[in-house]
Amino acid sequence: MEYENLIVEKKERVGIIKINRPKALNALNIDVLKDLDAAFSAMDADKDVLCIVLTGEGKAFVAGADIAQMKGLSCDEARAFAEVGQSTFRRIERLSKPVIAAVNGFALGGGLELAMACDFRLASDKAKLGQPEVTLGVIPGFGGTTRLRRSVGEGNARMLLFTGEMIGPEEAYRIGLVQKVIPADELLEEAVKMAQIIASRGPASLHLMKKLLSTNAELGLEAAATFESMAFGACFATGEAKEGMEAFLEKRPPKWGGACGCGCGS
Repeated sequence: MEYENLIVEKKERVGIIKINRPKALNALNIDVLKDLDAAFSAMDADKDVLCIVLTGEGKAFVAGADIAQMKGLSCDEARAFAEVGQSTFRRIERLSKPVIAAVNGFALGGGLELAMACDFRLASDKAKLGQPEVTLGVIPGFGGTTRLRRSVGEGNARMLLFTGEMIGPEEAYRIGLVQKVIPADELLEEAVKMAQIIASRGPASLHLMKKLLSTNAELGLEAAATFESMAFGACFATGEAKEGMEAFLEKRPPKWGGACGCGCGS
């Protein structure tokens, strides 16, 4: 499928989605959001893809929402725009497959919100990250206040949100906003390598773990623990647990095959 604002490809079991508006620093407008929603939906349905890498073309991951489009919005139009962004990012967050954000440059405002909707973030040593909405007289509209607190803690989130300042990759790594800093010319290659490692693991267990992690954020400790024990038990109904453990004992790579069998539809 062709997308106006994206470059989409596959390498073995890894899907790669690249936002392709470099002249606009990959800024998010309504069309980009719709393309992202459609592309991630297609990747989720593709049984040949087990892990996804999201990055940007040019010197930006995503420099933010498209200010040229936003500046003329009415109150109701702005709310509708935020709802589209939130819906798209929730789809990414709740995808059945792991998603790695390869933050190749500016990840600001909606760009950082997009990166935080992914499972974890690898950053270029040239990346710049931040939530500068307050400098424009607005607030994050795509889930940034919630996800930033989850990623970096209350105090760090408030500092970044209230000042609107950008931080570099090393500071982002220090506070837990990104999980690894990689030289710019190696970032995509390293992200794909990591995705291929993930894609080599048990598909059913990946699916169950992703679902568990996504749900835990909305549950209390006791309910999350109950869900975890149920999901652990479900692993033994898929056939993957037996294969994985036999492969370990026999000192060979596991041979995953077919549908996961856990009732998840994968």
